[in-house]
Amino acid sequence: MSLPLPLPLPDSALVNGFIPKTKFYEKVVISAKLKNDFVNKIQRITWHYKLSENTLGINKTEAVTEIQIFTIELKEQQIPKNILTLIDKVIPYQILYQFTYNEQAAYGITLKGLTEFEKSKPSDYYFSQWNEPIQFDFTGTDLEQVYQKLIKAFIKNKPTQSTQAHDFKAVIETDQKIKQLEKDIGLLAKKISKEKQMNRKVDLNKILLDKQQQLETIQNGNNHAK
Repeated sequence: MSLPLPLPLPDSALVNGFIPKTKFYEKVVISAKLKNDFVNKIQRITWHYKLSENTLGINKTEAVTEIQIFTIELKEQQIPKNILTLIDKVIPYQILYQFTYNEQAAYGITLKGLTEFEKSKPSDYYFSQWNEPIQFDFTGTDLEQVYQKLIKAFIKNKPTQSTQAHDFKAVIETDQKIKQLEKDIGLLAKKISKEKQMNRKVDLNKILLDKQQQLETIQNGNNHAK
């Protein structure tokens, strides 16, 4: 059985408590498919750490009163996002997920409960690659800053200008722009490959080129600032 990986946290934050899977769906109505996914895709859910004023000695804020760290042992090397969405709806706190499968490990987190980004979809998660080295910083002036640092650990295309390097909003907005442009570029490339009419293909290529230039400008701006 795969074991939770150690994190740089004090023993006072350690919980290591098993959570029955039924706890997440016994009080809410869910589809038969989602219930089956809990049974067939999840081996075990462990409440690994609780980050709070009492356990870390870091002040809470109105937006972030506690941060939970859950370790989810999977039955297959595929992260079930639909299950995470349900867990995040049931649990009122921010959650850092650690996924394990055999000797493999990955992490995930969602932008949740912060006033500036409260319209964010709960299914929009940040994930590491399997076995990707990722360094988490659990220090901060308050738990909200700790949570922001955890999210930024997943984001590769961060603004690095001195005025933006520590601006959480700028980091998220840049990442969202890049993701949207990459999605648009992928969809346009598929449309172009299937388009039969030459004039329409030319128009789509112009849009594609514009999107590619926008993406390059953002990425080069980040790289030049490093």
